[in-house]
Amino acid sequence: MQVPTMAELMASGETPEVLFWVGCAGSFDQRAQKITKAFAHILNTVGVKFAILGKEEMCTGDPVRRAGNEFMFQMMAYQNIQILNGYGIKKIVTTCPHCFNTLKNEYPELGGTYEVIHHATYLQQLIDEGRIKLKDGGSFKGRKITFHDSCYLGRANNIYEAPRKVLEALDAELVEMKRCRANGLCCGAGGAQMFKEEEKGSTRVNWERTNEALETGASVVASACPFCNTMMTDGIKTKEKEDSVQVLDIAEMIAANL
Repeated sequence: MQVPTMAELMASGETPEVLFWVGCAGSFDQRAQKITKAFAHILNTVGVKFAILGKEEMCTGDPVRRAGNEFMFQMMAYQNIQILNGYGIKKIVTTCPHCFNTLKNEYPELGGTYEVIHHATYLQQLIDEGRIKLKDGGSFKGRKITFHDSCYLGRANNIYEAPRKVLEALDAELVEMKRCRANGLCCGAGGAQMFKEEEKGSTRVNWERTNEALETGASVVASACPFCNTMMTDGIKTKEKEDSVQVLDIAEMIAANL
């Protein structure tokens, strides 16, 4: 798979349609790398001219800001903004709601103003424009799928319909959890919790959320966030349901049916 970097495109005098912001999870986590590859495959297949920053991309700083280290956040943000502005980046798409929220809502006050799109919205746009053409009778046709709302995608940015529209394009049966959309339950990874141990309590947040997903009878738990994917996968394994229930990102599902 050919994935050009901004440096390579600029050297050849080319400009991409979008910059694909991969994010830490999509770069270094083996499970999330599959999501990155799936999304890149979609972009290549439908002919979207894109590029990544590659080694020039740093973490957006979301986890350190949530953990309280504002100084470190601003250092990381300024470095990213300098690189993005240096390349004249106007449009960014990312598969991570944490990166999406930080780039869209928190970078402008530091001098980084871009059109930032989450991949759920971008996939919906590509489907609506007819650029993504799915197989008839694909592998998810008629299957029960439940969608887990990411906090940063849903409550923080009010994006609820786009991922559901993408799933509807697969001719699947969408079943909602009892807590969904604006009332959705966090997967347990937000606020830098992904990188630390839980406080004492009666149960883990992701176990409770997994129970709600299993109660729907769905055979696929769909997500649009690499952190959510990790937490829900852990929950499914804890319940020993990995043989009957899959946890997949919406990009993986679309890529499998191109």
